[in-house]
Amino acid sequence: MFNSDTFRTRGFLVLILLIPALFILASCSSNQGSSITEQQATVDMDLLETLPVKDISYNNQVRPVLERRCVVCHGCYDAPCQLKLSSPAGIHRGASKETVYDGARFKAMAPTRLYIDAKSTKEWREKNFHSVLNESDNIGQNNLEQSVMYRMLRLKQLHPQARVGMLPDTIDLSLGRAESCPTLDTFNEYAEKYPNQGMPFAMPNLSDKEYRVLVQWMAQGAPIDDVKKSSARVEEQIRRWETFLNNPDNKHQLVSRYLYEHLFIGHMHFKGSDNREFYRLVRSTTPAGQSVDEVATVRPYDDPEVEFYYRLQLYPGDIVAKAHLVYELSDARLDRYQELFIKPDYEVASLPSWEPLVAANPFKAFKDIPPRSRYEFLLDDARYFIEGFIKGPVCRGMIALNVIEDHFWVTFLDPDKDSMMSQPEFLEEMADYLQVPSAQGGNISLFSEWTDYREREEVYATGRFELYMSMGQYTIDDALGLLWGGGENNNPSAALTIFRHFDSASVSYGFVGAYPETAWVIDYPLLERIHYLLVAGFNVFDNLKHQFNTRLYMDFLRIEAEDMYLSFLPTSHRQAIRDGWYEGMRKGMDTTLNDTNHWMSKDVVTGYQSNDPQRELFQHMERRFARVIKRDDVINRCEKPPCHAKGADIDKHRADAALRKITTITGLRLAAFPDVAVVRVLRGGDPSDDFAYSIIRNKAYKNVTSIFQNEEDSEYRDFSHDSVTVVDWIEGAYPNFFFTVDIDDVDDFSEQYSQLKSRKDYELLVAMYGIRRTNQKFWETADWFQDEYLREKPIQAGLLDLNRYQNR
Repeated sequence: MFNSDTFRTRGFLVLILLIPALFILASCSSNQGSSITEQQATVDMDLLETLPVKDISYNNQVRPVLERRCVVCHGCYDAPCQLKLSSPAGIHRGASKETVYDGARFKAMAPTRLYIDAKSTKEWREKNFHSVLNESDNIGQNNLEQSVMYRMLRLKQLHPQARVGMLPDTIDLSLGRAESCPTLDTFNEYAEKYPNQGMPFAMPNLSDKEYRVLVQWMAQGAPIDDVKKSSARVEEQIRRWETFLNNPDNKHQLVSRYLYEHLFIGHMHFKGSDNREFYRLVRSTTPAGQSVDEVATVRPYDDPEVEFYYRLQLYPGDIVAKAHLVYELSDARLDRYQELFIKPDYEVASLPSWEPLVAANPFKAFKDIPPRSRYEFLLDDARYFIEGFIKGPVCRGMIALNVIEDHFWVTFLDPDKDSMMSQPEFLEEMADYLQVPSAQGGNISLFSEWTDYREREEVYATGRFELYMSMGQYTIDDALGLLWGGGENNNPSAALTIFRHFDSASVSYGFVGAYPETAWVIDYPLLERIHYLLVAGFNVFDNLKHQFNTRLYMDFLRIEAEDMYLSFLPTSHRQAIRDGWYEGMRKGMDTTLNDTNHWMSKDVVTGYQSNDPQRELFQHMERRFARVIKRDDVINRCEKPPCHAKGADIDKHRADAALRKITTITGLRLAAFPDVAVVRVLRGGDPSDDFAYSIIRNKAYKNVTSIFQNEEDSEYRDFSHDSVTVVDWIEGAYPNFFFTVDIDDVDDFSEQYSQLKSRKDYELLVAMYGIRRTNQKFWETADWFQDEYLREKPIQAGLLDLNRYQNR
């Protein structure tokens, strides 16, 4: 299978599989003669003795190391021990033993959002966060001896991990692993028990230079440079925006409240500003011109209980991909808001109450704003709002995501064609039935939720179906005119693809991958409820009941989106297609949601020519949305080879053709594959000219009803229908594995990948091309992918998270 050159350059790696003794030799420490406690009692005296006279720069020297070696695991709510190393504020806040992601807790925990729920180190200590730096006398040796962060780094230096092979099973890498979170008082006990679990955890050691920078910086007392400030070109734009948002008349205030509740989670980027300069829209007790003092409420529609102002606050931390939702602000955007919300003739006699049953229900709180204006606002940045429930406040998204398929396409009803836009009174009549669970707080019994939601959903579904029944019949092409085509500007948000990677997911522009098993068509009430259920109304710190309610309600929203898609197919095929989607989940739902079955009974679209109307519809959709998709998927949907991307060179043609073979793999053979593997194809020149690909495993499910299910549990999984999508960019925020392949070896790599039949085959592939956690080129490879992501998407990119990197 491999030519002689390939074997000579790579074949020696196969020895990894045959010489297990290397595991032991590589992990042996030179300090075996002393106890771990004794080793920890000493510090790096050579680094203390050579401390620079001038302070080491946090921004220029320390931050780059922390970003690429520490924040890649310590950057979100799921950072181990809540230790967020993405900013000085997070470092000084320290760590906590309390776990944010606990879907089984019966009592909500107090929120611990950095920058919001406490404003000083003292306040964080009162919330049981403990220091990871020395907080006593600023003396070099004390600064190290009294620092948990230093001692974690030193533990790794004293006991470096193996340099080949897989890590031992004694190192728990599972996402839900128990966390030790040692304090200074308990660190010696931790070090004795887990000598091979220093930092970076289960990753290669820092380089000598990186280690020196961090240690000497801590020895100096962890000095911080001047605080990051807004650029001059942005300050004038901020003044214009804050003036607009704080206009005191009722109309402006209602619009500003609506905007805040939809944008609070995002990273605002001013057009023309530095690519990495972002802001948050907040409510502050202070007006423009003064320092921001953010009002801390759990949800954006909670009563602030004080006078407040809308402010734009510079985001001070590192940008991590899994929480990076970019929303662009510009003069054109401000003009668009005037067009949508201010120029239309409507009156706001009084502002809505903060009472939860009103404030948490956008169909009540914002009833005065024309529904069309609201819907067009959402459509303008539909990808942002869909990505909100993919990312949003949820770094681990099982509550929302295990109710959806692993791969599907998304489109939206056109506001010009949706009769509901011309009948705003319908939404007012239905407002009570469109209420999401968070509006009800904790007053409803857990076991009455299903009945309550079902009854509300049936009333709404009946009303919506009556509008549907009033429609005439359309040919396929005319029917696709009911879908929003992106408007005059060919907005790419009109056609989207969602990939689910178990408890995380990603959203891409266009129709990506082979034809999916299912698709969603979304209208205004559905898009608004998704946002208020999973973003504005979701509290990651809340209890089991809140998360269970959210999960139940998301079932209804998914069914609505899928049923609207089914309405474009002939009635003769709808039920069979619907039943095939969710073997386990659909059972029982069809009998309890009788009124939604009305959608199965009326043919609206005619003219299908084949016995596979779903495929035929997808082909029509490809043509309908060609002007907004821009590029064909030549890797996953190449029906008549050769298929080449426009403008691609011969190396790209070769790599695409080779990796296309992997898309043919289906079924149980994919069981050994990671959810997302990223591949670097080396071209032998400038590293920026190398290619990046993502290999995405699409898992099929029989049943996705349990929020506690294991991703590989055979009770829920349908392994026989697993498939693969390959894309020529970096997809997702959590790469599970890296591969590096020379362009001359790309055919062999793809051939071997596509022929995998067992775990042993996969291990051989990894030995030849993979980058394990122990590989000495791990950080170099990770850095290339981080750099490539920034090259691909200089504004949209963030740091890729390595918490889910697999031990293979």
